Amino acid sequence: MRGMPADWTPRSPSRVIHADNLSVLPTLPDASFSVIYLDPPFNTGRSQARQSTTSVRSDGAAGSITGFKGQSYQRIKGDLLRYDDRFEDYWEFLEPRLIEAWRLLADDGTLYLHLDYREAHYAKVLLDALFGRDSFLNEIIWAYDYGAKSKNRWPTKHDTILVYVKSPPNYYFDSTTVDREPYMAPGLVTPEKAERGKLPTDVWWHTIVSPTGKEKTGYPTQKPEGVLRRIIQASSREGDWVLDFFAGSGTTGAVAAALGRRFLLVDQNPEAIAVMRARFAERPDVDFA
Repeated sequence: MRGMPADWTPRSPSRVIHADNLSVLPTLPDASFSVIYLDPPFNTGRSQARQSTTSVRSDGAAGSITGFKGQSYQRIKGDLLRYDDRFEDYWEFLEPRLIEAWRLLADDGTLYLHLDYREAHYAKVLLDALFGRDSFLNEIIWAYDYGAKSKNRWPTKHDTILVYVKSPPNYYFDSTTVDREPYMAPGLVTPEKAERGKLPTDVWWHTIVSPTGKEKTGYPTQKPEGVLRRIIQASSREGDWVLDFFAGSGTTGAVAAALGRRFLLVDQNPEAIAVMRARFAERPDVDFA
């Protein structure tokens, strides 16, 4: 595996990097990306590689970490650990990567962190401490209806996408560019409105990638292009840079390219790199490193 080439600049071609993302992220220049979408491995009991990170110490509190807006991050983390000690390994893995994501966001940039119900509540508290509560923009619920149905509880059929901005006064968001969706009760609106469709809310009903559909790459955690289209349409302009450093099957890059954005994808899994090589085989404007 190789790290990020030293010659990368915001004018470089789109690129896919085969490497541990934490070896790549510190080599990238500050404030380079309009959108950072992260779909990290969900904390389902798998052990995670722990990484150390350099943090700012808060005055008078040994061992505490001051968040980007001045919050005492270590205290919050300690409080959460008292509720669930399984939390530690996963967040020791994710924390330094989220700190890098904040640094790499442009001043008008937006972070989309995609998690399942096991971690979303922890992530919200910690991102409030790291980014600041005023940087929280949305909690998006991606709802779907596929797979097994539980008989002894409400079936879990949604993921959570937490949305944070780098600078609350300056972030870019244009909902008018987003693909519209059908009204659930089209008879209650005018025919013109029904034909045009409505703008999505923070609850997105969207099917998973069909096992037999044309999007399917065979990668087990592949996300549907429709979900990424909404994110990239709303939070970036044509020509902007999009970053995904848990790239998996490369859906973020495929959608970014289709929308006229440039992208940087990072993944350390050789299977993911093989899928992305096949996916971008017809795109000579995408570099692999």
